[in-house]
Amino acid sequence: MSDKNYIVAGGSSGIGLELVKKLALEGTVYVLSRSQDSLSNIENVIPITIDLAKDEIPADALPEVIHGIAYCPGTINLKPFRSLKLEQFREDFEINLIGAVKVIQAGLKGMKKSGGAGVVLFSTVAVGQGMSFHASIGAAKGAVEGLTRSLAAELAPKIRVNCIAPSLTDTPLAAKFLATPEKQEASANRHPLRRYGSAEEIASFAHFLLQEKGSWMTGQILGVDGGLSRLR
Repeated sequence: MSDKNYIVAGGSSGIGLELVKKLALEGTVYVLSRSQDSLSNIENVIPITIDLAKDEIPADALPEVIHGIAYCPGTINLKPFRSLKLEQFREDFEINLIGAVKVIQAGLKGMKKSGGAGVVLFSTVAVGQGMSFHASIGAAKGAVEGLTRSLAAELAPKIRVNCIAPSLTDTPLAAKFLATPEKQEASANRHPLRRYGSAEEIASFAHFLLQEKGSWMTGQILGVDGGLSRLR
């Protein structure tokens, strides 16, 4: 195991949890999340219980040197535009964008000390594709993509910033969309590859982007989406 330090926000379930498992084999992972129950059997994890939508990150909670940050919290708030309240737009922005800004700013000094850190953010296929009922989450994740490109330009060459834009993935957040065999089949058939994604698959791409082998990529929005964004 190396002596690298990673920060994973939202690392207690879904894609974040799968990423924590991979990174914990290589270094120490500081996990920022509201619940830490799922992390009890994983070695090399330092849990930091926090609600990123409400709480500030304690100044002394993070390591002095940080080699990578992944911000995994997200929302799936799908409603007709006329039914969306302003508060729901604000909540989606708070969780998806402002939370990411908060974590990156808290870790910026530590990443600069590492000499080659990476940041991974998460968007959605709905930003580039345009989908009904995605106005709130599409707007919030579109802001995340803008943040990705802006920070990649500003923080180069010392810090790389990339973003993964998945389609529907089998995670607790998406459970209601995959709750029955009929829903699973319909979701799979929407994709050219005729299946939806797994948390482990998406985590593998995030892991790649945080490693040396992904060190010549920055400012990229990567569509890991079963072909949905490009193929018909």
